[in-house]
Amino acid sequence: MTVGLLGNKIGMTQIFDEFGNIVPVTILKVGPCIITQVKTENVDGYKSIQIGYMEVSNKLLNQPRLGHLQKSNIQALRYLKEFRVENENNFEVGQVLNVNLFSPGQFVNIKGKTIGKGFSGLQKRHNFTRGPMTHGSKNHRAPGSIGMGTTPGRVLPGKKMAGQLGNKITTIKKLKVIQLNLEENILVIKGSVPGKPGNLLSIIPS
Repeated sequence: MTVGLLGNKIGMTQIFDEFGNIVPVTILKVGPCIITQVKTENVDGYKSIQIGYMEVSNKLLNQPRLGHLQKSNIQALRYLKEFRVENENNFEVGQVLNVNLFSPGQFVNIKGKTIGKGFSGLQKRHNFTRGPMTHGSKNHRAPGSIGMGTTPGRVLPGKKMAGQLGNKITTIKKLKVIQLNLEENILVIKGSVPGKPGNLLSIIPS
């Protein structure tokens, strides 16, 4: 895995490319992220770096998290994430990682939590077809049969039924970087990314 960054979704808009075509884009506020720990093969058993994002007050962190950051003389950071690396010697504690890790035209994978839609029925959750709406039918959006009778006498695991929709971690792969702003740490991505505005995202080069 390569080193990525943490950021927040600002929202969506559209821009025009050099040919006059409309391109739907998502605006992201990415970083700056600070390296809070470098893990080595000898000490930890594997190679990785830990980055922190979003400076907050000390009062918002518990004592273990605060002590971990103060040990390296780093300010209180709300989010921590770890990335496996092949060579940890290229990084050091306290190093700042900015949006300049990316470049226009590059492809990235973006990981985040999708919008929660609550308890949803079969048509919305699994794209089931509804029943007939006329001729005395009373089966409009009902689930119908969910299993066999005496044998096996139970509902098999994994049956598609109504339930919680959304609110889970997902990854959108191969999203193209359209623009970036080094001064404001802004990243413009073609297409949509998980979650609503303000959602925490992990941006990793593909």
